[in-house]
Amino acid sequence: MIKRILILDEEGQEPPSCNREFFYKQFRVLVTSDGKNIINIAQKFDPDLFILDFNMAGHTSEEICRQIQWRRSFGHIPTILSTAYLYDAIDYSVLGCDDIIFKPYNLDELVEKAESLVWY
Repeated sequence: MIKRILILDEEGQEPPSCNREFFYKQFRVLVTSDGKNIINIAQKFDPDLFILDFNMAGHTSEEICRQIQWRRSFGHIPTILSTAYLYDAIDYSVLGCDDIIFKPYNLDELVEKAESLVWY
């Protein structure tokens, strides 16, 4: 069964190798940089997993996680937070995400995290 991953990334793209690896693991991936319309995009795409860039211009991942969780249709969907920075002042456990991955991430690690959250 194909699972869908919605990736919100400020640059709006993932490396081609990432898409290939997800394809081989039976994931369909949609990448967007449009944090403002993430709910509308998610309603159309119907993801099984969100991967959110922590540093989005004009939005915080915490706000976006909360938007997702408040929606009855998305509240059960796991979320991975992706960040290049480890901020000691941030308690990542309260951001509303299910897991965190630090950039540059190992592709195998990302796929493993995705599989652990959506294959049930």
